Amino acid sequence: MLGSTVLEVAVGLTFCYGTVALMVSTLQEALAALFRLRANTLLAGIKSMLNDPRFDGLARAVYAHPLVNPLTDGNATSEAALRSRPSYIEPAHFAIALVDTLWKVPGDFLQLRSAIDTIPDPQLRIALQSLYSRARDLQQFQDMLAGWFDNAMARMSGAYKRRQLLISLLLSLLLAVLFNIDSIHLFRTLWQQPALAAHIQDVPGGLDPAVIDTLTTLPIGWLSFPPQLDADFALQVAGWLLTASTTLFGAPFWFDLMQRVVRMRGTGAKPEEVPPGLRIEGRIAASASPLP
Repeated sequence: MLGSTVLEVAVGLTFCYGTVALMVSTLQEALAALFRLRANTLLAGIKSMLNDPRFDGLARAVYAHPLVNPLTDGNATSEAALRSRPSYIEPAHFAIALVDTLWKVPGDFLQLRSAIDTIPDPQLRIALQSLYSRARDLQQFQDMLAGWFDNAMARMSGAYKRRQLLISLLLSLLLAVLFNIDSIHLFRTLWQQPALAAHIQDVPGGLDPAVIDTLTTLPIGWLSFPPQLDADFALQVAGWLLTASTTLFGAPFWFDLMQRVVRMRGTGAKPEEVPPGLRIEGRIAASASPLP
């Protein structure tokens, strides 16, 4: 059976890790919006799909299409001149834009094959010829193009998530060093003084002043800076790395875990198990009729 000290330590640690993860995710979203990471990743994926690294061929023509990029005027001559970059493209719209870019006689499905045969890049030409040869009509060809786009974007999404995990780890490590969030020191202090986390009852829903005030009650921050480079500093670095690694689980994981720990702490000790013999005797006594 878990003791109250273990539960108090668990509450303090999960609250700290959840708050740090929430701060990291907020910073990460701000950086993604500031540097347009999703839009740039999507653009890089389409350039790779269409083998247009210099953005002077099919990729530029597709991005000039109003279904793909409705906020542009279609006159961008280079990637730098592309003012509007969508963060998401509907696969069906990509397929229509690519077909509109390829054919010279709109609506003529048979003529589309000759347009595909004139594509200068051999890899792209073979890929589109393979899709075209398996399509019975224009609609099926566009569906195949949409599926091809979906698969390519799934690979780009995986690469984007891996890059975001690395950014999340670096940001959490920066916060751990900046605010000296040492998991080892935090665990030791909470174990010796569990009352520091005893008043943490409600799981916070965001970064508000109450959350920050609660966070300051935990053993976090610098007492002296810079630290001395000794054995204790090496242990401190290990604590920073441990804190940084916990943010990879995400804030929802830690706050959900904290809710469970708080509920476990509030239920108190589990009643002792009653021996089977006493339970049987109790049922017999309860069912016996009273004497007249």
